[in-house]
Amino acid sequence: MLIDEISEIAIEAIEQAAAEAARAAALAALEREAAAFREAERWRVQAEFNLLEIEAARRTGRKNTLIAALIGILGGLAVGVGGTLIIGGR
Repeated sequence: MLIDEISEIAIEAIEQAAAEAARAAALAALEREAAAFREAERWRVQAEFNLLEIEAARRTGRKNTLIAALIGILGGLAVGVGGTLIIGGR
């Protein structure tokens, strides 16, 4: 009878330990999943930031291209008019 009672207590302790181990494993899996989600979110935010930076660089590039074209046209006009005035004998 004592052996049966000790066996029953041992079985309950084993079952309780197994349940706690299962809970710990589930918690560890959830923690890993949460960490992976945080990492994915960090990469998503970084990608959005990079897209904004690329768009800003494009706008700056367009503006610089327009300024360079305007300077080129005005410079060419100045050289052309100046050359015409010099060669024209004025």
